[in-house]
Amino acid sequence: MELWLPFVQGSLFSLSLCCDLGIVNVAIIKTGMERGFKPSFMIGFGSCFGDLFYLSLALLGVSVIFEIAVIKWLFWIIGSGVLFYFTYKMFRETWRPRDLPIDAVIAAERPLFRDWLAGAGLAVSSPTVIAWFAFAAGTLLATFDLSDRSALLVFIAGFFTAGLLWSLGVALASSLSGAFFKEKIVRVLSFVSAMLFLYFAIKVFWDGLRDVIG
Repeated sequence: MELWLPFVQGSLFSLSLCCDLGIVNVAIIKTGMERGFKPSFMIGFGSCFGDLFYLSLALLGVSVIFEIAVIKWLFWIIGSGVLFYFTYKMFRETWRPRDLPIDAVIAAERPLFRDWLAGAGLAVSSPTVIAWFAFAAGTLLATFDLSDRSALLVFIAGFFTAGLLWSLGVALASSLSGAFFKEKIVRVLSFVSAMLFLYFAIKVFWDGLRDVIG
């Protein structure tokens, strides 16, 4: 397998999480607006490790759980349904963008290391991240060919790199201008997220269907 493919797959897998404007992104944006680039980026940097923690659990679970045929098909049906629901949710927010609850997050002054810890904690406790990894990640990961160790490492590298670059971009934009995060950008991010979810939903459903037919 060419190693660029698992890198791209890992990057898209990560971006499907990043594009959702949940509590992690709200914290990055608010901190950037109030305290500047460095603490904002450190929150995003910490969230990358929280996401990596869940990815590790998902990867470990895939190799065991999906050996059982009944569970494999059950996760295929549930995972496809959840991914199509996320697609619908993001398309709905494209047409009816929600307000970012920036005032609901307190960006207190603290050392940069505590910002990193806060980012990791927010990622681990984020309802969006938990739902994504609980209901869809395992099914999706099972469709990727990650049996080769090199491919697996490149996939993880792509996942982490995309999350890091996303955090860098959001921290920079929010520190320069909070006005950047208005209705238009919410629409754009929701649409991009919807397209990523749609791609993954179709991939999971089609790969599962081929297994059933086969």
